[in-house]
Amino acid sequence: MFTERTGMTPIDDLTHIRHVTVPVESAAHPIPEQPNALTNTVSAHLVRLVLHGAAHAGVSPHEIAFISEFTPAALEDDLNRFPTVAQHRLWELVLGTGGPGVGLRVASLAEMGRLHVWDYLLSSAPTLAQGFTDAARYLATVADPVLVMNVAQDGPLVTVGYRGSPYSEAVDGQISEFALAILMRRACEARGAAAIPVRVGFAHRAPGRHGHLAEAFGTSNIQFDQEADTLTFLDPDRAAPEQPPDPELGRIMRLYAASIMDSARPVRTWIENFRGVLLATLADANVSSNVLDEVAQRLSMSSRTLQRRLAEHGTSGRAEIESIRYERAVQMLVDTQLPVNSIAGHLGYSDHRALGRAFRRWTGQTPDAYRKQRARV
Repeated sequence: MFTERTGMTPIDDLTHIRHVTVPVESAAHPIPEQPNALTNTVSAHLVRLVLHGAAHAGVSPHEIAFISEFTPAALEDDLNRFPTVAQHRLWELVLGTGGPGVGLRVASLAEMGRLHVWDYLLSSAPTLAQGFTDAARYLATVADPVLVMNVAQDGPLVTVGYRGSPYSEAVDGQISEFALAILMRRACEARGAAAIPVRVGFAHRAPGRHGHLAEAFGTSNIQFDQEADTLTFLDPDRAAPEQPPDPELGRIMRLYAASIMDSARPVRTWIENFRGVLLATLADANVSSNVLDEVAQRLSMSSRTLQRRLAEHGTSGRAEIESIRYERAVQMLVDTQLPVNSIAGHLGYSDHRALGRAFRRWTGQTPDAYRKQRARV
């Protein structure tokens, strides 16, 4: 699937091998701290790749549109990060339309550079083990930082392992096949046929048929129900690459990968985006219809779909309106000198009396009394 399978050395049983973890930290290349802000997010590059795969699998744009975080504007920015759970929902659509083996088909679309700087960490390293170590160190440039890659070497054997967070068995299996296929493809691009694995391990259960996996990975030595997803290579550096690695280029790639991890930022979640639209709608004096109907229209969905999406997030339209009105009323009473009647207008109330009734329900005080009390604090 990824490279010509020639010069392979079959190994049927690698269970006797003692794997020694390769140290991935050194004074020259310290592991950068994983920014907490990136946890539970994935990169725009990875989302765009899977969206490309979804289109090839036949997933309709209408279905993808329900994953509201994936807006065209947000996807254009390479530094944006998207919720991992949204990526999982996309994989559910891909699997539902593409069926078994779709993870490999999505990986086949990942030409060099599709995953940005991460793709070049392997090719710029002096050995495959070091390349995998760099790929593991900077995995958060594309994937969720909660994912773990481990690199182990024992003599001529190099093993790279991948472990993700469980979501659903079917989706996890396709993501695992996708991830290992990407790792193998990048290894083959760096080392040629020497990077065909001699053993492949999957954490998921064996499918009814897995001949497509043997064909894709170039080996029939595929095992399931393993502790992690792994690829094992035999002496992958026995053949020198066509172009010797450039140490300075490798250093630049690592510095750039670290800067991306420092600069990336999560996009607003669906519920955050909803609250922003709701706040703007409440402040719009031209809105005369039901507020939630107007919000639904601005979000390009039906009112019923909006209510269902809110329920999925454990809330309701009424609760969200109350929450935003309370938070904004308190903020404007404390931080501004706006008259109460103006605040009422900003929050979509007909007049100051309507705001007063709501504020007494929330706090037991009138807005004026609350403002005077906070001013004395």
